[in-house]
Amino acid sequence: MGRPLEGVRVLDLTQAYSGPFCTMQLADMGAEVIKIEAPMGDQTRGWGPIKNGYSGYYAYVNRNKKGMVLNLKTEEGKQMLRELIAKSDVICENFKVGTFAKLGFPYEELKKINPRIIYGSISGFGITGPLSDRPAYDIIAQAMSGMIDVTGFPDQPGVKIGPSIGDNYSGAYLCLGILMALYQRERTGEGCRLDVAMVDTLFSVMENFVVAYTIGGVVPKRNGNVDPAIAPFATFHAKDGDFAMGCGTDKMWGILCGIMNTPQYIEDPRFKYNDDRCKNFKALEVIVEEWSMKLTVDEIDKILYENGIPVGPINNIKQISESELIKSRNMLWDVYDPGIKEEVRLPGCPIKIQGVEDGIRKAAPLLGEDTDKVLRDILGYSDEQIKAAHDANACG
Repeated sequence: MGRPLEGVRVLDLTQAYSGPFCTMQLADMGAEVIKIEAPMGDQTRGWGPIKNGYSGYYAYVNRNKKGMVLNLKTEEGKQMLRELIAKSDVICENFKVGTFAKLGFPYEELKKINPRIIYGSISGFGITGPLSDRPAYDIIAQAMSGMIDVTGFPDQPGVKIGPSIGDNYSGAYLCLGILMALYQRERTGEGCRLDVAMVDTLFSVMENFVVAYTIGGVVPKRNGNVDPAIAPFATFHAKDGDFAMGCGTDKMWGILCGIMNTPQYIEDPRFKYNDDRCKNFKALEVIVEEWSMKLTVDEIDKILYENGIPVGPINNIKQISESELIKSRNMLWDVYDPGIKEEVRLPGCPIKIQGVEDGIRKAAPLLGEDTDKVLRDILGYSDEQIKAAHDANACG
Protein backbone atom coordinates (compact mmCIF):
# COMPACT_ATOMS: atom_id res chain seq x y z
CA MET A 1 0.00 0.00 0.00
CA GLY A 2 1.32 3.43 -0.94
CA ARG A 3 1.57 6.31 1.49
CA PRO A 4 -1.71 8.25 1.75
CA LEU A 5 -0.39 11.61 0.48
CA GLU A 6 1.52 10.38 -2.55
CA GLY A 7 0.78 12.69 -5.47
CA VAL A 8 0.34 15.78 -3.28
CA ARG A 9 2.95 18.49 -3.89
CA VAL A 10 3.73 20.94 -1.08
CA LEU A 11 5.81 24.10 -1.34
CA ASP A 12 7.39 24.64 2.07
CA LEU A 13 8.59 28.18 2.69
CA THR A 14 8.60 27.72 6.46
CA GLN A 15 11.52 27.76 8.85
CA ALA A 16 12.27 27.30 12.56
CA TYR A 17 9.95 24.62 14.03
CA SER A 18 6.19 25.13 13.69
CA GLY A 19 6.00 25.16 9.89
CA PRO A 20 8.69 22.55 9.23
CA PHE A 21 7.03 20.24 11.78
CA CYS A 22 3.78 20.52 9.81
CA THR A 23 5.38 19.81 6.45
CA MET A 24 7.51 17.03 7.94
CA GLN A 25 4.33 15.16 8.82
CA LEU A 26 3.02 15.64 5.28
CA ALA A 27 6.34 14.40 3.89
CA ASP A 28 6.36 11.38 6.22
CA MET A 29 2.98 10.42 4.78
CA GLY A 30 4.19 10.56 1.20
CA ALA A 31 3.68 14.14 0.03
CA GLU A 32 6.34 15.62 -2.23
CA VAL A 33 7.53 18.47 -0.03
CA ILE A 34 9.86 20.99 -1.62
CA LYS A 35 11.59 23.02 1.07
CA ILE A 36 12.29 26.44 -0.42
CA GLU A 37 14.94 28.40 1.46
CA ALA A 38 16.42 31.84 1.03
CA PRO A 39 20.11 31.87 0.03
CA MET A 40 21.19 32.09 3.70
CA GLY A 41 19.11 29.02 4.58
CA ASP A 42 16.67 28.15 7.34
CA GLN A 43 17.67 29.64 10.72
CA THR A 44 17.62 26.15 12.25
CA ARG A 45 20.72 25.22 10.24
CA GLY A 46 22.57 26.91 13.10
CA TRP A 47 20.58 25.37 15.97
CA GLY A 48 22.02 22.62 18.15
CA PRO A 49 22.82 19.91 18.58
CA ILE A 50 25.65 20.54 16.11
CA LYS A 51 27.61 17.52 14.91
CA ASN A 52 30.39 17.69 12.33
CA GLY A 53 29.39 21.30 11.74
CA TYR A 54 25.78 20.42 10.88
CA SER A 55 22.51 20.86 12.76
CA GLY A 56 20.81 17.77 14.15
CA TYR A 57 17.74 19.93 14.78
CA TYR A 58 17.47 20.77 11.08
CA ALA A 59 18.05 17.10 10.20
CA TYR A 60 15.08 16.06 12.35
CA VAL A 61 12.32 18.38 11.15
CA ASN A 62 13.26 18.41 7.46
CA ARG A 63 13.65 14.72 6.67
CA ASN A 64 11.84 13.33 3.60
CA LYS A 65 11.89 16.74 1.86
CA LYS A 66 13.53 18.06 -1.27
CA GLY A 67 15.66 21.18 -0.87
CA MET A 68 15.64 24.24 -3.11
CA VAL A 69 17.04 27.75 -2.84
CA LEU A 70 15.08 30.66 -4.34
CA ASN A 71 15.96 34.31 -3.97
CA LEU A 72 12.55 35.97 -3.72
CA LYS A 73 14.17 39.38 -3.77
CA THR A 74 14.78 38.87 -7.48
CA GLU A 75 12.07 38.94 -10.15
CA GLU A 76 13.45 35.72 -11.62
CA GLY A 77 13.12 33.97 -8.24
CA LYS A 78 9.56 35.19 -7.86
CA GLN A 79 8.70 33.98 -11.33
CA MET A 80 10.03 30.51 -10.60
CA LEU A 81 7.90 30.40 -7.45
CA ARG A 82 4.83 31.42 -9.44
CA GLU A 83 5.49 28.58 -11.85
CA LEU A 84 5.82 26.13 -8.95
CA ILE A 85 2.60 27.39 -7.37
CA ALA A 86 0.80 26.65 -10.62
CA LYS A 87 1.94 23.03 -10.39
CA SER A 88 1.42 22.45 -6.66
CA ASP A 89 -1.38 21.59 -4.24
CA VAL A 90 -0.27 23.30 -1.03
CA ILE A 91 1.96 26.19 -0.03
CA CYS A 92 2.99 26.83 3.59
CA GLU A 93 4.78 29.74 5.23
CA ASN A 94 5.33 31.10 8.73
CA PHE A 95 6.67 34.55 7.92
CA LYS A 96 5.69 37.54 10.01
CA VAL A 97 2.14 38.40 8.91
CA GLY A 98 2.18 40.48 5.72
CA THR A 99 5.70 39.52 4.61
CA PHE A 100 4.62 37.08 1.89
CA ALA A 101 2.12 39.61 0.52
CA LYS A 102 4.83 42.29 0.39
CA LEU A 103 6.95 39.90 -1.66
CA GLY A 104 4.13 39.86 -4.21
CA PHE A 105 2.19 36.82 -3.06
CA PRO A 106 -1.04 37.80 -1.32
CA TYR A 107 -3.67 35.07 -1.26
CA GLU A 108 -5.63 36.79 -4.04
CA GLU A 109 -2.57 36.52 -6.29
CA LEU A 110 -2.04 32.84 -5.38
CA LYS A 111 -5.67 32.09 -6.32
CA LYS A 112 -5.16 33.72 -9.71
CA ILE A 113 -2.12 31.55 -10.33
CA ASN A 114 -3.80 28.37 -9.11
CA PRO A 115 -7.44 28.37 -7.92
CA ARG A 116 -6.87 24.93 -6.35
CA ILE A 117 -3.95 26.00 -4.19
CA ILE A 118 -4.27 25.52 -0.43
CA TYR A 119 -2.39 28.27 1.37
CA GLY A 120 -1.52 27.62 5.00
CA SER A 121 0.29 29.91 7.39
CA ILE A 122 1.31 29.88 11.03
CA SER A 123 1.89 33.05 13.02
CA GLY A 124 1.98 34.10 16.63
CA PHE A 125 -1.39 35.83 16.72
CA GLY A 126 -3.14 35.11 13.41
CA ILE A 127 -3.65 37.16 10.26
CA THR A 128 -6.49 39.15 11.85
CA GLY A 129 -6.84 40.81 15.24
CA PRO A 130 -5.05 43.60 17.11
CA LEU A 131 -1.70 41.78 17.47
CA SER A 132 -1.41 40.29 13.99
CA ASP A 133 1.71 42.31 13.14
CA ARG A 134 3.73 41.09 16.15
CA PRO A 135 6.41 38.41 15.74
CA ALA A 136 6.49 35.48 18.16
CA TYR A 137 8.38 32.40 19.19
CA ASP A 138 7.03 29.51 21.25
CA ILE A 139 7.95 31.05 24.60
CA ILE A 140 5.94 34.19 23.74
CA ALA A 141 2.90 32.09 22.85
CA GLN A 142 3.22 30.06 26.06
CA ALA A 143 3.43 33.27 28.07
CA MET A 144 0.53 35.12 26.47
CA SER A 145 -1.82 32.12 26.21
CA GLY A 146 -1.85 31.67 29.99
CA MET A 147 0.11 28.42 29.86
CA ILE A 148 3.19 29.58 31.76
CA ASP A 149 1.03 31.03 34.52
CA VAL A 150 -0.50 27.62 35.31
CA THR A 151 2.68 25.58 34.90
CA GLY A 152 4.96 24.89 37.85
CA PHE A 153 4.59 24.69 41.60
CA PRO A 154 2.46 27.03 43.74
CA ASP A 155 5.39 28.58 45.63
CA GLN A 156 7.49 29.23 42.50
CA PRO A 157 7.16 31.51 39.43
CA GLY A 158 5.46 30.02 36.39
CA VAL A 159 7.69 28.08 34.01
CA LYS A 160 7.74 27.33 30.30
CA ILE A 161 6.78 23.78 29.40
CA GLY A 162 9.99 22.05 28.31
CA PRO A 163 9.28 21.22 24.64
CA SER A 164 8.12 23.96 22.25
CA ILE A 165 4.52 22.80 22.27
CA GLY A 166 3.19 26.06 20.81
CA ASP A 167 5.22 25.34 17.69
CA ASN A 168 4.46 21.64 17.78
CA TYR A 169 0.70 21.90 18.26
CA SER A 170 0.41 24.72 15.72
CA GLY A 171 2.26 22.63 13.17
CA ALA A 172 0.02 19.64 13.90
CA TYR A 173 -3.12 21.81 13.65
CA LEU A 174 -2.00 23.26 10.31
CA CYS A 175 -1.30 19.74 9.06
CA LEU A 176 -4.82 18.73 10.12
CA GLY A 177 -6.25 21.81 8.40
CA ILE A 178 -4.41 20.98 5.20
CA LEU A 179 -5.85 17.46 5.20
CA MET A 180 -9.35 18.89 5.72
CA ALA A 181 -8.79 21.36 2.89
CA LEU A 182 -7.57 18.62 0.54
CA TYR A 183 -10.72 16.63 1.30
CA GLN A 184 -12.93 19.68 0.74
CA ARG A 185 -11.17 20.41 -2.54
CA GLU A 186 -12.12 16.96 -3.79
CA ARG A 187 -15.77 18.08 -3.57
CA THR A 188 -15.51 21.74 -4.56
CA GLY A 189 -12.45 21.88 -6.80
CA GLU A 190 -11.27 25.00 -4.96
CA GLY A 191 -8.44 25.69 -2.58
CA CYS A 192 -8.63 27.81 0.55
CA ARG A 193 -6.69 29.94 3.03
CA LEU A 194 -5.68 28.40 6.37
CA ASP A 195 -4.75 30.62 9.31
CA VAL A 196 -3.27 29.03 12.47
CA ALA A 197 -2.15 31.21 15.39
CA MET A 198 0.15 29.87 18.09
CA VAL A 199 -1.71 31.68 20.88
CA ASP A 200 -5.06 30.32 19.61
CA THR A 201 -3.56 26.85 19.56
CA LEU A 202 -2.26 26.92 23.12
CA PHE A 203 -5.44 28.57 24.39
CA SER A 204 -7.42 25.72 22.83
CA VAL A 205 -5.40 23.05 24.65
CA MET A 206 -5.71 24.66 28.09
CA GLU A 207 -8.74 22.38 28.63
CA ASN A 208 -10.07 22.62 32.18
CA PHE A 209 -8.13 25.80 32.93
CA VAL A 210 -10.28 27.78 30.49
CA VAL A 211 -13.63 26.34 31.53
CA ALA A 212 -12.68 26.68 35.19
CA TYR A 213 -12.82 30.41 34.52
CA THR A 214 -15.53 30.72 31.85
CA ILE A 215 -17.93 28.33 33.59
CA GLY A 216 -16.71 28.18 37.18
CA GLY A 217 -15.54 31.76 37.59
CA VAL A 218 -12.19 30.61 39.00
CA VAL A 219 -8.77 31.82 37.85
CA PRO A 220 -6.65 28.64 38.07
CA LYS A 221 -3.30 28.71 39.80
CA ARG A 222 -0.18 26.58 39.51
CA ASN A 223 -0.68 23.17 41.05
CA GLY A 224 2.60 21.39 40.32
CA ASN A 225 2.08 17.80 39.15
CA VAL A 226 -1.31 17.53 40.85
CA ASP A 227 -4.44 17.54 38.69
CA PRO A 228 -6.87 20.03 40.21
CA ALA A 229 -9.94 18.07 39.12
CA ILE A 230 -8.99 14.40 39.71
CA ALA A 231 -7.36 12.71 42.71
CA PRO A 232 -5.10 10.94 43.24
CA PHE A 233 -3.81 12.01 39.84
CA ALA A 234 -0.23 13.18 40.36
CA THR A 235 3.40 12.19 40.86
CA PHE A 236 4.51 10.51 44.04
CA HIS A 237 7.73 9.39 45.72
CA ALA A 238 8.82 5.77 45.87
CA LYS A 239 11.78 4.25 47.70
CA ASP A 240 14.12 4.71 44.74
CA GLY A 241 12.54 7.41 42.60
CA ASP A 242 9.27 8.97 41.50
CA PHE A 243 6.28 7.70 39.55
CA ALA A 244 3.05 9.04 38.07
CA MET A 245 -0.34 7.59 38.95
CA GLY A 246 -3.76 8.37 37.54
CA CYS A 247 -6.49 7.05 39.81
CA GLY A 248 -9.35 8.48 37.79
CA THR A 249 -12.50 6.98 39.31
CA ASP A 250 -14.02 6.22 42.70
CA LYS A 251 -13.78 2.53 41.83
CA MET A 252 -10.03 2.86 41.24
CA TRP A 253 -9.71 4.62 44.58
CA GLY A 254 -11.30 1.61 46.25
CA ILE A 255 -8.89 -0.72 44.46
CA LEU A 256 -5.94 1.44 45.51
CA CYS A 257 -7.08 1.41 49.13
CA GLY A 258 -7.15 -2.38 48.96
CA ILE A 259 -3.63 -2.46 47.52
CA MET A 260 -2.39 -0.11 50.25
CA ASN A 261 -4.18 -2.16 52.92
CA THR A 262 -6.13 0.92 54.02
CA PRO A 263 -9.79 -0.08 53.45
CA GLN A 264 -10.90 2.41 56.10
CA TYR A 265 -10.33 5.27 53.64
CA ILE A 266 -12.79 3.96 51.03
CA GLU A 267 -15.78 5.35 52.94
CA ASP A 268 -13.88 8.12 54.72
CA PRO A 269 -15.88 11.33 54.00
CA ARG A 270 -12.63 13.14 53.16
CA PHE A 271 -11.89 10.70 50.34
CA LYS A 272 -15.06 8.84 49.36
CA TYR A 273 -15.76 10.82 46.19
CA ASN A 274 -13.41 12.43 43.70
CA ASP A 275 -14.36 15.99 44.65
CA ASP A 276 -13.64 15.16 48.31
CA ARG A 277 -10.24 13.76 47.41
CA CYS A 278 -9.35 16.87 45.42
CA LYS A 279 -10.25 19.11 48.36
CA ASN A 280 -8.23 16.98 50.77
CA PHE A 281 -5.31 16.12 48.53
CA LYS A 282 -2.59 17.03 51.05
CA ALA A 283 -3.90 14.44 53.51
CA LEU A 284 -4.40 11.98 50.66
CA GLU A 285 -0.81 12.47 49.47
CA VAL A 286 0.52 11.57 52.92
CA ILE A 287 -1.50 8.34 52.93
CA VAL A 288 -0.32 7.29 49.45
CA GLU A 289 3.34 8.03 50.17
CA GLU A 290 3.29 6.19 53.49
CA TRP A 291 2.66 3.17 51.27
CA SER A 292 4.72 4.05 48.18
CA MET A 293 7.92 5.04 50.02
CA LYS A 294 8.29 1.43 51.18
CA LEU A 295 8.41 0.12 47.60
CA THR A 296 10.54 0.62 44.49
CA VAL A 297 9.18 2.24 41.35
CA ASP A 298 9.28 -1.12 39.56
CA GLU A 299 7.33 -2.81 42.37
CA ILE A 300 4.68 -0.08 42.33
CA ASP A 301 4.49 -0.15 38.55
CA LYS A 302 3.91 -3.92 38.57
CA ILE A 303 1.23 -4.03 41.26
CA LEU A 304 -0.78 -1.04 40.03
CA TYR A 305 -0.63 -2.22 36.41
CA GLU A 306 -1.83 -5.68 37.45
CA ASN A 307 -4.80 -4.06 39.20
CA GLY A 308 -5.80 -1.81 36.30
CA ILE A 309 -4.61 1.53 37.69
CA PRO A 310 -2.71 3.72 35.17
CA VAL A 311 0.87 4.14 36.35
CA GLY A 312 4.31 4.83 34.94
CA PRO A 313 7.85 5.67 35.97
CA ILE A 314 9.21 9.17 35.40
CA ASN A 315 11.72 8.51 32.63
CA ASN A 316 14.53 10.71 31.48
CA ILE A 317 15.25 11.01 27.74
CA LYS A 318 17.91 8.28 27.82
CA GLN A 319 15.54 5.85 29.53
CA ILE A 320 12.60 6.39 27.18
CA SER A 321 14.82 6.50 24.07
CA GLU A 322 16.36 3.14 24.92
CA SER A 323 13.13 1.55 26.12
CA GLU A 324 11.51 -1.47 24.51
CA LEU A 325 8.35 0.60 24.10
CA ILE A 326 10.00 3.09 21.73
CA LYS A 327 11.84 0.33 19.91
CA SER A 328 8.69 -1.75 19.47
CA ARG A 329 6.74 1.25 18.15
CA ASN A 330 9.50 2.15 15.65
CA MET A 331 9.66 5.64 17.13
CA LEU A 332 13.36 6.15 16.38
CA TRP A 333 14.53 5.95 12.80
CA ASP A 334 18.10 5.55 11.52
CA VAL A 335 19.17 7.41 8.40
CA TYR A 336 22.48 8.46 6.87
CA ASP A 337 22.61 12.26 6.86
CA PRO A 338 24.89 13.81 4.22
CA GLY A 339 25.32 17.01 6.26
CA ILE A 340 26.35 15.27 9.45
CA LYS A 341 28.18 12.70 7.31
CA GLU A 342 27.13 9.73 9.40
CA GLU A 343 24.07 7.74 10.38
CA VAL A 344 21.81 9.53 12.83
CA ARG A 345 18.81 8.43 14.88
CA LEU A 346 15.73 10.66 14.66
CA PRO A 347 12.25 10.63 16.25
CA GLY A 348 9.77 8.70 14.13
CA CYS A 349 6.22 9.37 13.06
CA PRO A 350 3.57 8.59 15.71
CA ILE A 351 0.89 7.90 13.08
CA LYS A 352 1.00 4.23 12.19
CA ILE A 353 -1.07 3.05 9.23
CA GLN A 354 -1.40 -0.68 8.73
CA GLY A 355 0.07 -1.74 5.41
CA VAL A 356 2.11 1.47 4.99
CA GLU A 357 5.87 1.17 5.31
CA ASP A 358 7.35 3.10 8.24
CA GLY A 359 10.67 4.92 8.14
CA ILE A 360 12.63 7.82 6.66
CA ARG A 361 13.01 7.71 2.89
CA LYS A 362 15.31 10.72 2.54
CA ALA A 363 17.53 12.67 4.90
CA ALA A 364 17.05 16.42 5.29
CA PRO A 365 18.35 18.21 2.19
CA LEU A 366 21.59 20.10 1.98
CA LEU A 367 21.07 23.76 1.16
CA GLY A 368 19.80 23.89 -2.42
CA GLU A 369 20.41 20.17 -2.92
CA ASP A 370 17.49 19.67 -5.31
CA THR A 371 17.20 23.11 -6.91
CA ASP A 372 18.31 22.05 -10.38
CA LYS A 373 16.29 18.82 -10.23
CA VAL A 374 13.09 20.71 -9.32
CA LEU A 375 13.62 23.24 -12.11
CA ARG A 376 14.32 20.51 -14.64
CA ASP A 377 11.81 17.83 -13.61
CA ILE A 378 8.85 19.96 -12.47
CA LEU A 379 9.18 23.20 -14.41
CA GLY A 380 10.84 21.70 -17.50
CA TYR A 381 13.78 24.13 -17.53
CA SER A 382 16.61 23.42 -19.92
CA ASP A 383 20.23 23.41 -18.80
CA GLU A 384 20.62 26.85 -20.37
CA GLN A 385 17.63 28.22 -18.43
CA ILE A 386 18.93 26.75 -15.19
CA LYS A 387 22.33 28.33 -15.75
CA ALA A 388 20.70 31.68 -16.51
CA ALA A 389 18.70 31.46 -13.26
CA HIS A 390 21.87 30.82 -11.28
CA ASP A 391 23.67 33.62 -13.07
CA ALA A 392 20.82 35.99 -12.13
CA ASN A 393 21.28 34.99 -8.46
CA ALA A 394 17.64 33.85 -8.51
CA CYS A 395 18.35 30.38 -7.12
CA GLY A 396 21.07 28.34 -5.54
